[in-house]
Amino acid sequence: MDIEKLIAEITDEIYNKVSSDTSFLSAGKTGGKSLAKYIDHTLLKANATEAQVIKLCQEARDNQFMSVCVNTCYVPLCAKMLANSGVKVCCVVGFPLGAMSTAGKVAEAVDAIKNGATEVDMVINVGAIKSGNWHFVKDDIEALAMACRGKALLKVIIETCLLTDEEKVKACTVSKLAGADFVKTSTGFSTGGATVEDIRLMRQTVGPDMGVKASGGVRTYEDAIAMIEAGASRIGTSNGISIVAGQKNSADTAGHVCIGCGNCGKAMSCPSGKVDIVVANNY
Repeated sequence: MDIEKLIAEITDEIYNKVSSDTSFLSAGKTGGKSLAKYIDHTLLKANATEAQVIKLCQEARDNQFMSVCVNTCYVPLCAKMLANSGVKVCCVVGFPLGAMSTAGKVAEAVDAIKNGATEVDMVINVGAIKSGNWHFVKDDIEALAMACRGKALLKVIIETCLLTDEEKVKACTVSKLAGADFVKTSTGFSTGGATVEDIRLMRQTVGPDMGVKASGGVRTYEDAIAMIEAGASRIGTSNGISIVAGQKNSADTAGHVCIGCGNCGKAMSCPSGKVDIVVANNY
């Protein structure tokens, strides 16, 4: 089947579901997983120094975040610092515009994997999306998926702030068809970041099994929980420490937002015995 026709059919199907279907949102429940294990501890600024990257890795080890997310020049350093720590090394490719050649993206990804990266966050070619060139978009992602296969997870940054809802659905659909492991909202370097509405739409598009990463503007514990409840399975943020601290602080207050740990059973009380659940989510 022609790729444009297939994408159009899937997009129509998703739009028919969006208004009423929430069954896919279960992928965003924590299921008892530590909030720290949702977090890609991120430092992508152009002026990031080696000392700051070392600090990032130390913080990731101390808090047992899922990964650190850095530019590819820092992959060897992070791989060395995080060896045997349980923290993964994630890098960005074609960042932040996504407008470099496919061959360039592949070369950057292959080099990063060789140097120790186990997750690759590539930027989609937004210009090709706006041109309606979905064959190119799919081929671009597919080339990266082939380079990463069996070696690293591939996340596709679709830069939601630049897309219409229809383009977001199509971008997620193409990413899934091309063999990516995750779709991701934002670079954090454009006109906007993650929103609950975009995460919900992305989750409904890709289904319960593909990863969805919220990145850009996720700064607080409440922000992170809202994204997870909407369907996020990963959070990209430079505020991981304060987010985890917010989780700990909430457990010492008179009430807290339920994150679906499941340990309370049917009782409306936290098993810690310290607090009552003031916001439940039918977990």
